[in-house]
Formats: sequence, C-alpha cells, structure tokens
Amino acid sequence: MKRIRIFAFGGNEVSPVGMKDVSTGKSINPDIAMQWQRTAETSKLVADIFEKYPDDSYVMTHGNGPQVGNVLMRAELCREVLPPLPLDVCVADTQGAMAYMIGELNNELNIRGLDNIVTGIVTQVVVDKDDPDFKNPSKYIGPSYSREEADSRTRENGWAMKLYKKDEKGAEIWRRVVPSPVPSDIVEIDAIEALLARGIVPVTVGGGGIPVREVAPEIKAGKEIYCCNYGVNFSRKHESGKKPLKMYTGVEAVIDKDLASALLGNMLLKRAKARGEDVEVSLTIFTGEDGAKLNYQQPDQVNLRKLTLNELEEIYNRKPCPFPAGSMGPKVKAVIEFLKGGGQVAYITKTELFDETLKGKAGTTVVR
Repeated sequence: MKRIRIFAFGGNEVSPVGMKDVSTGKSINPDIAMQWQRTAETSKLVADIFEKYPDDSYVMTHGNGPQVGNVLMRAELCREVLPPLPLDVCVADTQGAMAYMIGELNNELNIRGLDNIVTGIVTQVVVDKDDPDFKNPSKYIGPSYSREEADSRTRENGWAMKLYKKDEKGAEIWRRVVPSPVPSDIVEIDAIEALLARGIVPVTVGGGGIPVREVAPEIKAGKEIYCCNYGVNFSRKHESGKKPLKMYTGVEAVIDKDLASALLGNMLLKRAKARGEDVEVSLTIFTGEDGAKLNYQQPDQVNLRKLTLNELEEIYNRKPCPFPAGSMGPKVKAVIEFLKGGGQVAYITKTELFDETLKGKAGTTVVR
C-alpha cells in the first residue's frame, strides 16, 4: 500500500517565537538569519523522518502567521510611498519565500545521501465569498503585542486585535486577527499529484493557500464575461447548455493551514480511490505543544494521547469548547474534518517527538 504523510508545519517551525529583549521586555521580531537558522533546525528533524521511512511519500504544508504579519507591517510602514498589499498577495509572497526557506531541507537531504527533492507550489485555495468569518475575523497573524501595544495598533492602524494567550508569567499576549474562511477546493491539485507521482516532495497550500473565490460569468450580448479584481475581465462566446469555466479571483483573507491541509488529504484520498489506487494518507500537525490537552495551562491539565474520532468530536463540541480558538482549536477541528473525510489517522505533536508519537508515548493520536 502506498503511504502519503502530510506534514503541516506551523509558521513557528520557520520563525522562532517567544523571544524578548532582556532590557525592554518587548517581543523580538525574528530577522531573516534567525528564521533561516530555525528552518535549518526543523530540516534536520524532518530529514531524520525521511531517513527512517524512506518508502513513504511526503507532502509539506506550512502556516504563515508571523510571516504574513511582517509583510503587512512592511506595507503599513511604507504606505506613503508604496501602494498597499491585499492579503491574497501577501500570502502569495510568503508562499514563495517560505518554500525557498523550507527548501533548506534539500541541502540536509543531500548531505545524508537521500535523493528526495523538495519544491514549492504557489497554491490557490477556494473559499466562499459569503463565509461568516469575513464579518467576525478569527485568524491570528503577525507578531505578539502587549495589551497596550494592541490598543495602539487598533487606534492608529485600524487593526482588529484579540487576546491570543497568556505567557508563563500570566502576561497577556495579543495579536492581529483577519478573516479566515473555510477552504473548499485546491486549484493546483493536479500539479501536487504530478509531483508526488515523480517522487518529489511538494510544499503546498502554504499559509492555508492563496484565498480565491469562483467567478460566476455575466451573460451579455452573447458572451460570458468573467469579472475579476482590478478591472481585469475575460470573455468568450456564450453557448447555451455549456458549463461555465472555472475562473478565480483573490479575496482578502488568510485560510487556516490546518484546515487546508485536511482538505488536501481528503482530496488526495478521494482522487486516488477514484483511480482504483490503494493509498493510506495520514495528517501530522506539528506545533509548539506536545499534543492536545484539556484544561490547558491549569493545575489539572490532562494530556490527550490517543482518541477515536467520536471521542475527540464529543470533547470538541462541549460548551464552551475546551480548545482555544486561536491555537489548538483549529488543529483539532482540522483533525476531525480530515478523519470524517476518509483519513485513517492524524497526529498533533512536536517535530522532535514524531517517533515517540507514533509509539503512543507523546503527542496526540486520533484514529477513525
């Protein structure tokens, strides 16, 4: 049986978090050298996995919260001399830059004599333009702020800010939030499968994918007219009964990369089964925590090591949901969606604990 492992890395696997200036106590926004070094550390851990499981195929996805926040901040600082950047373009920027950095893995593989090739795909992911998250943004992006800094950003920049979590000393950590609609389709799925068929490791749906919506045609004067952003239109002769084309244009949002990764896994499974192929797809969400927990950061904290889909869904649906909306909540939801869509097994763990997680000694394992 062919086995495909989807590895969903948080933006933190490329950019270190939690660093503070010892003199001021303010958060440090990691520079490129720090991000490159962090990526190199992650690459060594991933190469260990490739080396131990050489017969498996791999797909790598990644978050971009810190990185897209930096792109937006640069745009804000330069707004007097440069035009603003929409979120879809910011996501595309980070996909290219982060795939380049994750490509550091190629060097690590070469040193070990492994012939895997890792390459990035600029990937569009389809969303519904009427998704409710456009009215109540929920996706955290960018660096961390104190309560006072967050209030200042709201006043001066008009950003929507929400409490992210508290640090080990109980201090509040705030971050910017933007719309995060549910993904429904992946435009470049054929390209992803083509790379897998050649034994190449795709880096895809980066940052959840570039958010796009389908463009319905207007029928005028015997033509189908597809109106996209920035006054760019496409047209063809209208023929009655002929299906409209699949046309897309960008929207202002950032898609959750874990939900996009779950969608990717379900699509790979469905398409493989349609071809009569016997394929097993697993989803591993790498994060900064040793798996999902109940009563997080409380004295009665409980590690969730192994659960069934039904058990996890029952916990997730409790009121209030025990998993924070801005951190573990989307990861648990993605695991649920992946397994309900046909996935066999999913994991939530740290990169360095992957093997221990497979043995049930670390992380969270959820089976259907």
